[in-house]
Formats: sequence, structure tokens, C-alpha cells
Amino acid sequence: MFPEGMDMNALLEQAQQVQAQLQQARDDLQKASFTGTSGGGLVEATVSGGGVLTGLVIAPEAITPDDAEGLADLVLAAVRDATTQAAAAAEKAMPDMGSLGL
Repeated sequence: MFPEGMDMNALLEQAQQVQAQLQQARDDLQKASFTGTSGGGLVEATVSGGGVLTGLVIAPEAITPDDAEGLADLVLAAVRDATTQAAAAAEKAMPDMGSLGL
């Protein structure tokens, strides 16, 4: 079933180490926050490493009663910016699974 000479205990230990590394990376990401901006800083959105929106700041000059759609676009862009940063950090934080042959 397994290649001859394969040390199953070493393989199990390696798998446990990877699992611990993944859990630590997840924990670190959950504690992190990422801030995205749009409109030259008129809108600022903050998300957790898990992608949950935790803060939103809108500069008064971004609020114009006749352009609610424009403000909504700025908010969406800022949230996308922050979540993109969080996703990039998550990708970077995960260990290289290829070295394990996975």
C-alpha cells in the first residue's frame, strides 16, 4: 500500500506540523485587519482577516444628496480593496503545500 522504506511516523509528524502551521496562520489572519480606500481616500473600509467588514469611514465631502449611486460605488470599491488585501495575506500566510507533495 505504501512505498517500501516510507517512515509512516515521520509522515504523520510532518502532517501534524503542517496542520499546526495552518491553524496558526488562520488564527493570525483572524486577528489581522486590512484597510482599503477609494475616491482618493474619501471612503475607507476595514475588514478582518476573515473578510468581515469591521469599519467604514466616509468623508463628508463624499456625501452629495444627488449622487447616492456614486457614494455606493466608492463604498463597494473600498470594501473590495480591503478584502483583496485580506485574501492576498491569506494566500501568502499559507505554507507551501507543494513541498509535501500535496
